[in-house]
Amino acid sequence: MDDPRLTPARPDLAAKYLEGKVKAARFVPGEAFEVADAIAPLHEGPSAASMLATQALKGERVTIYDRNAEGWAWGQLNGDGYVGWLPDRALVRPVAVPTHKITAIRTFAFSGPSIKLSPVDTLLMGTTLAVTREDGPFVVTRDGLYLPRPHVGPIDHYEDDFVAIAERFVGTPYLWGGKSSLGIDCSGLVQVSLSAAGTGCPRDSDMQQDGLGRTLDPAESNKLRRGDLIFWKGHVAVVRDADTIVHANAHHMATVIENTGEAIARISAAGSEIIAIKRL
Repeated sequence: MDDPRLTPARPDLAAKYLEGKVKAARFVPGEAFEVADAIAPLHEGPSAASMLATQALKGERVTIYDRNAEGWAWGQLNGDGYVGWLPDRALVRPVAVPTHKITAIRTFAFSGPSIKLSPVDTLLMGTTLAVTREDGPFVVTRDGLYLPRPHVGPIDHYEDDFVAIAERFVGTPYLWGGKSSLGIDCSGLVQVSLSAAGTGCPRDSDMQQDGLGRTLDPAESNKLRRGDLIFWKGHVAVVRDADTIVHANAHHMATVIENTGEAIARISAAGSEIIAIKRL
């Protein structure tokens, strides 16, 4: 059965590329858009009251298959393939190929070449941008934003250690469906961190369990290494070393570093046991 999170198909409408694979009243090719807002929510339904499934960052490309009169657009993110409803106002037609990305966990965007100006936006790690020139300690984007050069890197720049990226999010508030330093969930932390290190990563923890690395056997599970992923039903944590993990979790309502044994015992007491440990 096709995963509805990754399959742009409804009884009344589906993506053209699914014709012959799913049943729908009509099939449409979709239209290319990109996210213009710093961060845009992707909901399960066309309402802010529906569950937040994930988020899309400025510069992310999305294929839109339907737009309604209430200001919502239904489509599929080009990066991780997630399907859902975005605010129509957050989308624009793509105008330039991105050349750079935000490498800090977040940064301020200014209207001119001075950090003494009021920021006009806050951009998050992974945001993609078209940079046209440099101006002293700033880079300038196609739409006139001035960004601190230390917080911006080439589009093909990747970090060496994804665990070090995850550690930078310690203290970030927990947010179901979040994938930024303004709010993040367990699988969002894994996805953002691995993406910063150049490893493609699905969005949700069950997808990550199925799609990443190899499963450790019981003997190997007693010798955890930095970068191993521990999975419970609906939760994932990143191993830092022999004794600690880093994970975004609702118990602390934050991203924290926690003793591995203590975390396993606490989660077990809440009724959930480890279902897999994967090594990348």
